[in-house]
Amino acid sequence: MPRAVYVLALGIFAMVTSEFAVAGLMPQLAEGLQATVPQVGYLITAFAVAMSVGGPFLTAALLKVRQKHALLIVFAVFLAGNLLAATASGYAVMLAARVVTGIAAQAFFGVAISLCAQLARPELRGRAVAVAMNGLMLGTLLGLPLATVIGEHLGWRAAFWAVAALTVLAALCTVAGVPDVDHAEGGGSIRAELAVLRNPRLWLVFSTSTLVIGATFAAFSYVNPILTEVTGFSPGSVPLLLVAYGAATVLGNTVVGRFADRYAVPVLALGLGLNAVFLAGFALFAGLPAPAVGFLLGVGLVGVTMNPAMVSRVQRTGNARPLVNTVHSSFITLGIIISSLLGGLAIDAWGLRAPLWLGAALAVLGVGTLLPDALAARRGATAARQGVVGARQGAMDGRSAPTDNDSGATGNTAGAADAKMVETLTIGS
Repeated sequence: MPRAVYVLALGIFAMVTSEFAVAGLMPQLAEGLQATVPQVGYLITAFAVAMSVGGPFLTAALLKVRQKHALLIVFAVFLAGNLLAATASGYAVMLAARVVTGIAAQAFFGVAISLCAQLARPELRGRAVAVAMNGLMLGTLLGLPLATVIGEHLGWRAAFWAVAALTVLAALCTVAGVPDVDHAEGGGSIRAELAVLRNPRLWLVFSTSTLVIGATFAAFSYVNPILTEVTGFSPGSVPLLLVAYGAATVLGNTVVGRFADRYAVPVLALGLGLNAVFLAGFALFAGLPAPAVGFLLGVGLVGVTMNPAMVSRVQRTGNARPLVNTVHSSFITLGIIISSLLGGLAIDAWGLRAPLWLGAALAVLGVGTLLPDALAARRGATAARQGVVGARQGAMDGRSAPTDNDSGATGNTAGAADAKMVETLTIGS
């Protein structure tokens, strides 16, 4: 695996740590900014909306910039946003800082994932994306607790100063460890990128990713009150449970990365099916500690860990360029926004178990978006079998008619080639 992929993981870790920091610093931020807790919660929403809406525009503006230089520009914007957050004099300034960092974070995801596809061999692209996306998983496992501890002991400003220092470190590592490669396919043409985005099937693929992440975050957004008020865990034990959840995501991401290239659709179908089962089980047994924890860890194994398979499917349907990857990330973020909003409404209507049922329903809908690919794969398999039969028939004809040996051999080769081509396309889907 290229060393640069691990450097990109460090950059993603910095972005995710900043994203999650507000969630761990809510009381301190509310006091320091003279705001209410719901107002601090809006800072999370602002970051997510900025990622979803603004990220693709920054990526489009950088399409003609060599991708290593684009990363460094994004690092500079992200650093400026975190410095603004660390020195914020009031709520409005902090809100602006979160918008800036959200836009930069989304653009970084798009460029970094595109670089992974360029740096790794084609058969290792899914694994390379999994390595880079471990930065996201480690942000959940380590970044959020680290920011929370720093904020509790040194103040919320210190947490953002720490993220700024981590950003500088990641940028320096990028300078030293990421090669200055040429543009990926498309050569930085915004027209070519927009042409790819006109593919209707690509939007269906995007919708699958929205539902994969939406199913998980419908539950994860409210896991703290579910575990304390429904399951009965003490508030002090929740961070330990979240660490275990984070460890499960790292494990699941590694496993998915090994199969994402060849079996993207089957992996997604299995992951969504299992997630629906785990979320429904969590809803049914949320009042019992042991089953609740088991189902929570199950969600960790098959939820956000589908990222490598999602990216592989998107790149196969569209391309590996930064804008396609950034728009894909926007759809992922849209899943977080929609599911957390609907989850809150569901709690008001039916109680704290409702987001778990909502997540299970979204997972089932996600399986439905895979049906066109599954049907296409089935047709491809049928065509492959017919091709094999044709190849065998050509060989038999060639043997039974020596005077037509040349044409029989040609039919044999063509039939075998067609079968192989269809078989390859079938596996790739």
